Amino acid sequence: PLIPTPAARHLLSRFSYGITQQLVLDTKVLGASAWFEEQLAPNYIPDNFADGLKAWWPHLSWTPQQRWEEDQTGGMQGYEQQYDFMRWTLLRRIYTKRQVQESMAEFWSNLLHIPSPLSKSFPHRVGFDTTIRQYALGRFDDLLTAAVLHPAMLCYLDNAESTWQAVNENLGRELLELHTVGRTAGYSESQVTDSARILTGSHIDRFKTWEYSYQPEMHYTGPVTVMGFSSANSDRDGRAVLNEYLTYLAHHPATAQRIARKLAVRFVCDEPSTSLVDDLARVFLDSGTDIRQTLRALVRHPEFLASVGDKIRTPTEDLIQTLRVYGVAISRPVNQQDAANAIYYIAKTAGQVPFGWGAPDGFPDNGPVWSSSSRIMGSYHVHYSLAGGHWPDTGVRYRSHASWLPERRLRFDSFVDHLCRVLLGRGSTRVLLGAACIATDQRPSDVVTRSCVLVKYRMPKLLGILLDTPQHLTR
Repeated sequence: PLIPTPAARHLLSRFSYGITQQLVLDTKVLGASAWFEEQLAPNYIPDNFADGLKAWWPHLSWTPQQRWEEDQTGGMQGYEQQYDFMRWTLLRRIYTKRQVQESMAEFWSNLLHIPSPLSKSFPHRVGFDTTIRQYALGRFDDLLTAAVLHPAMLCYLDNAESTWQAVNENLGRELLELHTVGRTAGYSESQVTDSARILTGSHIDRFKTWEYSYQPEMHYTGPVTVMGFSSANSDRDGRAVLNEYLTYLAHHPATAQRIARKLAVRFVCDEPSTSLVDDLARVFLDSGTDIRQTLRALVRHPEFLASVGDKIRTPTEDLIQTLRVYGVAISRPVNQQDAANAIYYIAKTAGQVPFGWGAPDGFPDNGPVWSSSSRIMGSYHVHYSLAGGHWPDTGVRYRSHASWLPERRLRFDSFVDHLCRVLLGRGSTRVLLGAACIATDQRPSDVVTRSCVLVKYRMPKLLGILLDTPQHLTR
């Protein structure tokens, strides 16, 4: 099997959901830098299979009103619809050819977090995800405006019915604290109130059509000041002021610092240097909040190149990587127990489901949080179960045990090296071989054939133990 260069493996491990032979081939043909550049223009990458996954759950294409009416008339409940949304998300991450776009969609979804399942916003939750993905590699000022004013966000943080008479501060506060400048930026409580006042006027027809409208009579008028932004705000139609305000926040130096640090933590290491953060923040501002330009600066930075293995995979990253390197083929579900539906429960077993963090600040992104014994045991269970094809066992095709053999006969140590190249994107080591020998009761010199005990009965142990290693669980 092909193995990537160390630099290509590092890039793929940070900006894809699992190093497959196809990805390795792509980087061999194009070069790692050219592959990354191609990924930054996802609209030019055909992705028919991944694009078709949405049709596996037809309600994902319903209107918000249809989703609500289905929930209210005793049909598919809102939380059930959102479970399917999470399943679709997992499958997109497994099968999309637009791996960088999907990685960035997850990053921005965590920054601009809306939990799921959640009754307040579920009719618009799929649309919010589409918006995030649309802007994931564009400009942050466009992304911020689209996300903050999306009906799902307006409903989640109670801005949908915030009026000049009864200002709700939830979105105004989280916009500052979580979405832009950060809680240490120095804003006051009165500025939080002004932030919320600027946001008044946006309305959602909740519990009926769920349509968005701007209601000038709901908008607060009067002077507002937030983090250096000020406006007379005298017009009942406050949309111009609102757009100016969101653009101002997107371009604020404190926002640049916060986004730069978030990117560095996500793609470099848990404790990035001030120098790295400053460099990324400068590119972010100089480029007009251009996300592609900022990512280019990140992958060229010496700290990125030196950070091999410094990040722990989250449970969902581990699950998706495992399914990708095992070559598991999931088909359109017919029954509830089929793999495309069961994947939600596998993710729960692993310890994390997409959008499953209950607070508005999104999942934590540091190694210690994802290094508990219970999390590790969950991953071990998933590795072994999927290697054996134990469950799910319908709506899915696993590789046969014998298909892992590259030759009719070969030594066990050569077989382990072959598997390491396929599963881990690197050759075997003395430690990996020793672990494989212990797990399967084999000696390095033993001969492996299709009919031997190892291939017939112990392959799940062998495959599983190779994924129960730092080489797989770090990225």
